[in-house]
Amino acid sequence: MTGYQALREHAAWMDLSARGKIRATGEDRARLLHAMTTNHIERLTPGEGCYSFFLNAQGRILADANILCFEDSFLLDTEPETRQNLYEHLDRYIIADDVTLQDQTAQTATIGIEGPQAESVMRQLGAPIPKEPYSWAAWGDRVVARLSTVGLDGFFVLLPAGERDQFSAALTVPRADAAEERIVRIETARPRFGEEITDRRLIAETGLYHAVHLNKGCYLGQEIVERVRSRGEVHRLLREIVIDTGDPPAPGTRTDQLEIVSSAYSPAHQKTIAFAYVRTPFAAVGTELLVDGRHASVLNDPSTAPNRRET
Repeated sequence: MTGYQALREHAAWMDLSARGKIRATGEDRARLLHAMTTNHIERLTPGEGCYSFFLNAQGRILADANILCFEDSFLLDTEPETRQNLYEHLDRYIIADDVTLQDQTAQTATIGIEGPQAESVMRQLGAPIPKEPYSWAAWGDRVVARLSTVGLDGFFVLLPAGERDQFSAALTVPRADAAEERIVRIETARPRFGEEITDRRLIAETGLYHAVHLNKGCYLGQEIVERVRSRGEVHRLLREIVIDTGDPPAPGTRTDQLEIVSSAYSPAHQKTIAFAYVRTPFAAVGTELLVDGRHASVLNDPSTAPNRRET
């Protein structure tokens, strides 16, 4: 069974160790992160977590992160591309605050186990099973968090880097490589910062309001977020589209209706699927489109796909 088939039908493991791991400690850690992110950090208790965006003052998305709350710290799990920028962004705002940041990426490996049977695989390993999305549980010197990169049920196992090879060698499910992971992620309409989401984008364009707590008080970029949301001034929306024939269009392909930001051939659909920022009048699911003269249609709204929920 290929890694792609395993992810779709059973479970597969992925080496996600390149993902950034930034730990924040100190008495003011919750207050600082609460003021810097779109989600409600101050209400998190140990064992809980959330998904959140970091914005600039103009409301553009600088990074996203899964934020896990520990007794004495927060752990920020972020994309490899944003690890350094996010660290520097937060460090820039630590002035008189009692907050210390540590980049623990090199010391901490991350193994993802994802797919419809991921929970069964974790039980066979004897691992604890966090119940809620973004929650975590201790497993000896490891941490098991209910997180996913491909939009299916999944878990991250965070463990000392020196244990990675031994742990992964003991797994009985296939490994999915980055290309297989990406295809499944696009099939499930799970956008990723660094590809479908960049610092060009506003939250309203992505529609991913499960990363936003709408009543939490002030945070960097909030004024823009609220203005755009309340006025509905959104000219384009992120959508998953399906294209009937031909090779996947290149990122940056533009028409009067949309801009392609990623694409792949989908074995499940036997067609090309893609993420695109679609002009709002054409963004309803089922709307017919043209891409390079080929018939296409809006397949999915990523904000309503499974595992996406507002807080």
